[in-house]
Amino acid sequence: MLERTTLNTLVLATFLSAPLALAQDASDPFAEIPNETPAASTAPQAPAPVADTDADPFAESGADTSDSTGEGAAEDGVGSALEDEYGFDPADEFASAEEPEQRDPWEGFNRAMFRFNDTADRWFLKPAATSYRQITPIFMQTGISNFFSNVHELNNVLNDVLQWKWKQAGNDTGRFLINTTVGIAGLFDVAQHMGLEPNDGEDFGQTLAVWGLPSGPYVVVPMLGPSTIRDFPGEVVMWYTNPLTYYVDPNSLEYTIKMVDVIQSRASLLQAESLLQGDRDRYVLMRDAYLQRREFLINDGEQEDDFGGDLDEYDF
Repeated sequence: MLERTTLNTLVLATFLSAPLALAQDASDPFAEIPNETPAASTAPQAPAPVADTDADPFAESGADTSDSTGEGAAEDGVGSALEDEYGFDPADEFASAEEPEQRDPWEGFNRAMFRFNDTADRWFLKPAATSYRQITPIFMQTGISNFFSNVHELNNVLNDVLQWKWKQAGNDTGRFLINTTVGIAGLFDVAQHMGLEPNDGEDFGQTLAVWGLPSGPYVVVPMLGPSTIRDFPGEVVMWYTNPLTYYVDPNSLEYTIKMVDVIQSRASLLQAESLLQGDRDRYVLMRDAYLQRREFLINDGEQEDDFGGDLDEYDF
């Protein structure tokens, strides 16, 4: 029976990753579209030189596309559309006053790793995630997402205790116990309907930040993505606090389940990927978005707001 279960999971993983080539065609709504500039008039013009991107499969798209007037990014259709829809430009929102050489002293290495990860994602992980979204019913996607979120609650509880967040530790412990039992191994988020709301999650990197350890330089880890010197140990701690590491046997089944977790997580980011499209330096946008998000999580969403500070003396 165990051999049959292992075979079924391996077949499932192979089936999810099989249509790699099919997921890259025009039917993929999330496929990267090369930038096209419409002709200004119907008069014949000399063809523009085309960059040879085939020579370097790891070429980074959108790294330097501004024209001679410096208005390329400002006239980007995606940026203006996002401003109209969300009321802000992500490139400006994620910008930081801190000098890049202070937070990203290893930019050359990080850009190389970013291109490597981006290529691996484009040819392997993203097609698998797209196929997963296309062939898996919505209720199954929700159940799988709930299952892995429930597994990660143990890591949340551990870091809640290490940060002395006792109320949040009780909330996360209650969520894990209720969803594991009443929610059938976490497939259903019953605890949310009982007033135990999920939080943004805790990890060991946030714990080290609460303990006062500085973040250190920004670094892009191969196959894992953006991180910092302080946050990288959190990935190691999360691996060892994952109960699947201890209670799933054989190892092939454990790795298959964890790969499904990775594919499910990547599938949940397909819609957000539109923020990275357009004539922008995708590396800079990803870096700034990651650092801003980490600050948000470390501060538990509390942002310093100086607006109206001069009016505090007035009682309205």
